[in-house]
Amino acid sequence: MNFTKFKKSLIAGVMGFSLIGGFVASPDYTTPATTTAKTLNTVTLASATDGDTASFKYKGETIKVRFLLVDTPETKHPSKGVQPWGKEASNFTKAKLKKAKKIQLDFDKSGYKGDKYGRKLAYVYVDGKDLNLELVRKGYARVAYIYAPNTTNKAKYLNAQAKAKKEKLRIWSKKGYVTSSGFNTTKKETTTKKPSKTKTYKNCTELRKDYPNGVKKGHKAYQAKMDRDKDGWACER
Repeated sequence: MNFTKFKKSLIAGVMGFSLIGGFVASPDYTTPATTTAKTLNTVTLASATDGDTASFKYKGETIKVRFLLVDTPETKHPSKGVQPWGKEASNFTKAKLKKAKKIQLDFDKSGYKGDKYGRKLAYVYVDGKDLNLELVRKGYARVAYIYAPNTTNKAKYLNAQAKAKKEKLRIWSKKGYVTSSGFNTTKKETTTKKPSKTKTYKNCTELRKDYPNGVKKGHKAYQAKMDRDKDGWACER
């Protein structure tokens, strides 16, 4: 047999076997060998602290979680006080978490190891929706604290931030308020009114006349009975 004819016959035979056997003659290099699914850990709410921090019950213990890649204005900072849009961001997060039917956490690459404050780092999903992303897109938070390897959602968040900034939503409505290191506020903006002397308040309505945003534990006007959610902050709005 002619060698050239024999070679063609052999190739044809192999291809025919591949088709009959249901195999693809050549590998599909466009399909990845493996796919990695995002790991979501179901938790229950223990307490909501502010716009970007909350505590959850997970695997039999309560863990404090700092939301990954986002930063909302302060509401309980010892020196910064209550910053513009801080309470609004806090109320938005609290409402979402308290009404949620299902809460899940994604610790990205190493978020479960935690930060220097002992808080876990995670993307928070409420009924399947990315709460971190919502905070950014609605103008309650800026994209911040971007540290490898926990940067999976970085591009998505930056895109949402660009849209919120363009639309001048909430924190973006005030020129120069959002900076690369946080939120630019003056002492006047973060300081609440103080009464001339110590007073005893009968209820939160009376207390808020002097302290519109409530008082934290340790303050002379703080009373445990007014701290209904036991988060160390009485009469917060």
